[in-house]
Amino acid sequence: MRIISFRRIKEFSEEYYDAKVALQDWYFKTSKAEWQNAADIKRTFSHVDFVGNHRVIFNIKGNKYWLVAIVIFPSQKGYIRFIGTHNEYDKIDSTTI
Repeated sequence: MRIISFRRIKEFSEEYYDAKVALQDWYFKTSKAEWQNAADIKRTFSHVDFVGNHRVIFNIKGNKYWLVAIVIFPSQKGYIRFIGTHNEYDKIDSTTI
């Protein structure tokens, strides 16, 4: 899976340093993955939610932070659309971000 917008991980990690290792782990696992469907994602990350419109919500650092990505299986691309705290997540519409 090719991850688009690694810069978001870098910028978020600079502000929330305690998320850095967890986000790096997410990036490493995701970039090595060759997911073909939602079940493949669940095998890699057991705590994910699928909200439609190709959006997947990943729990980061024991559910302290949330990452929203668009996952396109045929092209093997993942687009990071949002990384934030629960309060920040509550202010967005994860199906359209």
